[in-house]
Amino acid sequence: MNDIDRRKFLKMAGLGALFGLTGLSMFEVVTKKHIEAAVEKYKILPNTLTAQRWAIVIDLKKLDEKIINDCIRVCHSIHNVPQIAMQKEEIKWIWKETFEHAFYEMEYPYMPEQMKNLPVLVLCNHCDNPACVRVCPTKATFKRKDGIVMMDMHRCIGCRYCMAACPFGARSFNWRDPRPFIKEENSEYPTRMKGVVEKCTLCCERLEIGKPPACVEVSNGAIMYGDLADPNSEIRKILATNYAIRRKPELGTNPCVYYLI
Repeated sequence: MNDIDRRKFLKMAGLGALFGLTGLSMFEVVTKKHIEAAVEKYKILPNTLTAQRWAIVIDLKKLDEKIINDCIRVCHSIHNVPQIAMQKEEIKWIWKETFEHAFYEMEYPYMPEQMKNLPVLVLCNHCDNPACVRVCPTKATFKRKDGIVMMDMHRCIGCRYCMAACPFGARSFNWRDPRPFIKEENSEYPTRMKGVVEKCTLCCERLEIGKPPACVEVSNGAIMYGDLADPNSEIRKILATNYAIRRKPELGTNPCVYYLI
């Protein structure tokens, strides 16, 4: 298991289930050679979106209350995020802050009130150097090769070290069973249980089938995504021609969510 990363393991498990129906033995599947041949033959996930380094760009000039609410609604609906009224027990993957609170280090005495109260969408920053990953004792939180910081809720023991380490408040803890607080369950995405941490996963399950993150899809152009490592990608061109800021870059986590102002 040490030589096989998590994604390859999941791919093997999925292929094993598939080929159990097609007459192939597991022995024929659980080798790199046969997996690659099987993917080529059966065209598994042919539309998967890939990148060397996924990143998000949010244009604050294009955000409004409707877009913000739509992004929160679709993200939480797709991912079975419970709607808990008590703020201390609230679960959130993407949420609204004011500019003043999201970028408090940029505040100065004469900042216009309009700027202070500017609505900002915040989420997991999928950092290059994620503090949450370093402190997790079970590796329930880990960073993929493409930069997405993931959560394996089955391995989470609820210690909340990752929550303490995250400087962005991007993680939520299930203090109670979240299932009764899901209005309309999406059967295509797993629900969680009491005692685990959860967060934005950059809609990795949508990327696997060739779809953009849900917030990007409903943002009317206010949120963009792409490969930060590709100089020809759309977001690299946008960042090269616009001034962008990031949340708390001085902490050294190198966040990969950029904001155009």
